[in-house]
Amino acid sequence: MKTRLNLTIDESVLARVKSYAESKKISISELVERYFKSLSKPEKQKNIFEMVDDLPASSFDVNIDLKNAFYEDQAEKYGA
Repeated sequence: MKTRLNLTIDESVLARVKSYAESKKISISELVERYFKSLSKPEKQKNIFEMVDDLPASSFDVNIDLKNAFYEDQAEKYGA
């Protein structure tokens, strides 16, 4: 069901909107309706791949011997 909506806008804005609507071959009502739909549309949630891509790059040295590093750290901590 459609309902009426009255808007008060600046004349120069209306002229530009009319020109734009005419060039796109749609009505001003349809322009406004599409705009309001885009405003009220829920934001798309990112998937896990997009979230991972947004993470900063790791500064961890991948060439380190983790087992040896663990034992060295334990020796420093507990004095072996």
